[in-house]
Amino acid sequence: MSATVNATGNKADPAAKPAPAKTVKTTRTAAKPAAAEKGTTKMTDTAKVTETVKKAATEATNQAQAVFADLNDRAKAAVEKSQKIAEDLADFQKGNLEAFVASAKVAAQGLETLGQDAAEVGRKNFESAQAALKSFAAAKSPTDFFKLQSDYAKSAFDSFVAQTSKNTEASLKLAGDVFQPLSNRIAVAAEKFKTAA
Repeated sequence: MSATVNATGNKADPAAKPAPAKTVKTTRTAAKPAAAEKGTTKMTDTAKVTETVKKAATEATNQAQAVFADLNDRAKAAVEKSQKIAEDLADFQKGNLEAFVASAKVAAQGLETLGQDAAEVGRKNFESAQAALKSFAAAKSPTDFFKLQSDYAKSAFDSFVAQTSKNTEASLKLAGDVFQPLSNRIAVAAEKFKTAA
């Protein structure tokens, strides 16, 4: 007959009854509450970390929004300033063009007046010369002829000096009138540069 080996490693007697199995009774004692506390601590730590991360994310979001809002405000201010400068520059150039046109009008009117005066002086000089030639032809003696010629030369010279003086004064006045609108624009430009600096 064959021998049977029991759980303890001894040969068992076939006729013997097997030994009853030992039951181990486990009781839950304080070990379980300690594990529960440990899990609660882990959950509390996780909640604190989550809360800290949320706070940090909120602060970072707020800071980013503040930075972008500041950048946006600065960009808007820069655009508005650029637009204002462009408008001022356009107005300034418009004023310069208007001053140039006004100056050109004054110059054209002045030159027209000078031209009319020159034509009038030429007509008077022609009439004066024509009358002088008639009087030269009517002279009865060489003495009368030289006297008439001398009087004519003197009156022509006096007329020439008076007309030259009048033309010089008119030209100087015209130059001042022509330059006045441009001078005003130069003053405006100087004032703008002074305020800009």
